[in-house]
Amino acid sequence: MLSRNWLQWVAAGLITAALVFWVATGAHPGWTRTSEAVRTLDPVTGIEGITYEKKFVPGVDFLAGALAVGFVLGAISMLSRRPSRPS
Repeated sequence: MLSRNWLQWVAAGLITAALVFWVATGAHPGWTRTSEAVRTLDPVTGIEGITYEKKFVPGVDFLAGALAVGFVLGAISMLSRRPSRPS
């Protein structure tokens, strides 16, 4: 059986890691993206165009999912019984 403290530490670590990762990658307030538009200038014609590069940018859906899992783990840890101490 999993320990209450262990589940609480895992939940707190997951919530903290998700927040830090989301902020470190730019705190994108929209949906998660897997590619990013980059403006490029054609050297011959001088026409500006848009190309897409593969880049993972986590959005609020990533953050909400990670926070939900963390809070569910924390709630499960609160519902589990404390081990009884021998008298």
